[in-house]
Amino acid sequence: MLKNKVALVTGATSGIGLAIARALAAQGCAVVVNGSRAEREIIPLTDEIGKAHGVKCLALSADMASPPSIAAMLARTVSELGPIDILVNNAGVQHVAPLHEFPPEKWDQLIAINLSSAFHTSRAVLGPMMQRGWGRIVNIASAHGLVASPYKSAYVAAKHGLLGLTKVTALEAAEKGVTCNAICPGYVWTPLVEKQIPDQAKAHGLSEKDVVEKVMLAPQPNKKFATVEEIAALTVFLCSDMGASITGASLPVDGGWTAR
Repeated sequence: MLKNKVALVTGATSGIGLAIARALAAQGCAVVVNGSRAEREIIPLTDEIGKAHGVKCLALSADMASPPSIAAMLARTVSELGPIDILVNNAGVQHVAPLHEFPPEKWDQLIAINLSSAFHTSRAVLGPMMQRGWGRIVNIASAHGLVASPYKSAYVAAKHGLLGLTKVTALEAAEKGVTCNAICPGYVWTPLVEKQIPDQAKAHGLSEKDVVEKVMLAPQPNKKFATVEEIAALTVFLCSDMGASITGASLPVDGGWTAR
């Protein structure tokens, strides 16, 4: 379906991003696995993915809060694999604290990585995609791009902004064979979510078990964490020809959370 396309997935060394990288490779894409870790630490993952699916798989480290680092990653991708056909903006970080106690440096970091990085990557790939008449941009947003929760001011602001960026990108590229969509997961069981539990427990004054049951899964009517494979499967569909008429959409995968 996507054989010989070049896909770049940011924040792809674990969780949702890694599942997406594997799913795109399974469809025949050459895949760049980006992470903040040293490239020597990412290479075992890319070797595994490449061998499993018979595709080229490149490990590229980048500081997603740094525009020059992002530009260098994009340049290496094009140099080593060719023009980028599929961009998945998945890189993200989290910090949980009441607004009046929220560290300004954490605000800046979250906005840079969760929102501004998607601007820098999309800005770089969109023109060439439109010139070639085909391209897919998938932004991994969040249910928190549609609704808010306490103690997540920067994250909620960034994800709301990412939905706006998605819509503008889709409109500008609509006649050029390029789509841009956002996936809005609820709680997905990932290392990022697991890491949040102690911070949430402290912020809410609850046990970690109660955070899972009474905070995280409380708004999800199905009372289940989504899986990374579900997010990856939707990404593949949006990148396929069958997803060609879906653009500018914000698609919840949240167990009914935002249906309320």
